[in-house]
Amino acid sequence: MRELMRLRISANLTQEAAVEELTTMARRLHAERRISKAPTFSVRQLRKWETADDPPWPHPDARSVLAVYWKRPVEELGLRPPSNADGPLVLTPVPLIRQDRPPGSMLVATGAGPLGDEAPPPWLAETTTGTNRSGEWRIALEEVELLSDAADDNYAIDQQFGADRLWRPTRAHLLWTHHMIDRGIYDETLGQQLHALAGKLTTSLGWYSYDAGLQAQARQYFSEALNAANYTGDDVLASRTLSNMARQAVDLNKGREAVRFAKLGQRHAELWSAPSRVTALLAIREAQGYARVGDVFNCESAIKRAWLEWETGNDDRDPDWAQFLNFAELTCLEGMCRLDLGQTDRAQKLLARSEALQDTAHSRNRGMCLGRLSVAAVANGDVDHGMVAATAALTLVGSGMSSTRTAAQLKLVHDGMLPHHRSRGVGDLLEQIRAHVA
Repeated sequence: MRELMRLRISANLTQEAAVEELTTMARRLHAERRISKAPTFSVRQLRKWETADDPPWPHPDARSVLAVYWKRPVEELGLRPPSNADGPLVLTPVPLIRQDRPPGSMLVATGAGPLGDEAPPPWLAETTTGTNRSGEWRIALEEVELLSDAADDNYAIDQQFGADRLWRPTRAHLLWTHHMIDRGIYDETLGQQLHALAGKLTTSLGWYSYDAGLQAQARQYFSEALNAANYTGDDVLASRTLSNMARQAVDLNKGREAVRFAKLGQRHAELWSAPSRVTALLAIREAQGYARVGDVFNCESAIKRAWLEWETGNDDRDPDWAQFLNFAELTCLEGMCRLDLGQTDRAQKLLARSEALQDTAHSRNRGMCLGRLSVAAVANGDVDHGMVAATAALTLVGSGMSSTRTAAQLKLVHDGMLPHHRSRGVGDLLEQIRAHVA
């Protein structure tokens, strides 16, 4: 059963009722100027989308209506564009700004209700800041710089403490940035900066959602960031986003998809003559994809390319999102590849070396490394060192690091140590892990 039909049935809607609600939603979105015209929907059309072997691809405005109504990209409803065989699937984004009334000169808060994951922040209220007597809202450069600095601050927090608590404020910053783009007055130069900021926040939001274990949301934001990069010709944003998408694909056990994303990222990197640190990052992402599918030959080749690029050295053009790739982190990423390939002894040595070199500014990465080191050590028959690494990871979690990915690693440690539960200290460690990741 296609997801579109399943959702309609779950909502207790007939096809006729669903068509009526979609038509109403289309009129509303058109009134809010979020689509160019209100598409018409019919029962016959809906039936084809739900049951046809090769359903017709909806018009862009119809896709927007479906995405908003069902709160997910249309591809997740079982619909596919006519030509999707030559590249990775890019999900149609769900519009980020949701309003309950036709737009005025500003968004107006409708009350002091609780802020949910889907609701706009209550502080998006009418304001006179930056407006003149005619009611125009002129965007100042200082406002854009403030949001950009906040994005950089959140990235630094992510590196040290993880992102479980970052996706919500970043989403609020992104909503406000879109509000500035849609309602503000600014010149072309500032407009370019606003769109660049929106792309930066969108791919960051995808990364924070991924680190928090919100995989569907992460894919949506990554897809929107990639669409924005392609639309504006921002190859730097495309390279960053595709690197993130490749990392997520590995964790979702989609190794081939990770390889495609990494290679596409490399093509975008060539277009802006990216520095070696960026090409090294994309090469190791490719290696991780090959490792996940057990392709030893291509994995080894990609690892070698990553180290050759990285050894070229730092560059003044290194973007902030690639600067985490120091010697310790690249060693850790290679160790992860070795672990996926089943080379447990080599993986343990690499991960132990990486963990010893990790600095305090990258505590989240150190926690990830410790978790994988524990998994590698237990798989290698070295339970004692596995316990030491797991205990250190637990200490980081207890000190305030909030990364769902690290918690997932501890669950793998727990499962790997269960056969050794009678060994000295293992039982106590298992209880501690359960207390932290239950």
